[in-house]
Amino acid sequence: MSLCVASAGVIKTLAVAAFTLAWTHSIEKTEWQEDWRVTPQGLELIAARVKGSGAGMEPAPEARLVDGWFQWRVTRPPQRELMLGNSGMAGEWRLCAEGGCRSFSEIVGHPIGAQPITLISCPD
Repeated sequence: MSLCVASAGVIKTLAVAAFTLAWTHSIEKTEWQEDWRVTPQGLELIAARVKGSGAGMEPAPEARLVDGWFQWRVTRPPQRELMLGNSGMAGEWRLCAEGGCRSFSEIVGHPIGAQPITLISCPD
């Protein structure tokens, strides 16, 4: 399986079966991460974790504090696509896979700024 990343007219294909989305909340300055799997049915959210809580950053009720992170499992159907918004006023989304993280600007090869990012499971 592969992940397709589209933003500002550029589409990149990443050969990953699983990835983590990471970002820092623009107001709370709190780190948030989500673990995703690329499947033929779409993108499946597996787990989420947050370093604290605050405006719009509340951990799920079943979250457990582990090594400074509130962590929980997520059970929902795979998503056909994932649209990531960018205010242009906060730090950038990062995609982590295979032991490293890169900003989406690095992935698409130019600054994204306030442009949205779309992620989908690439068609075979």
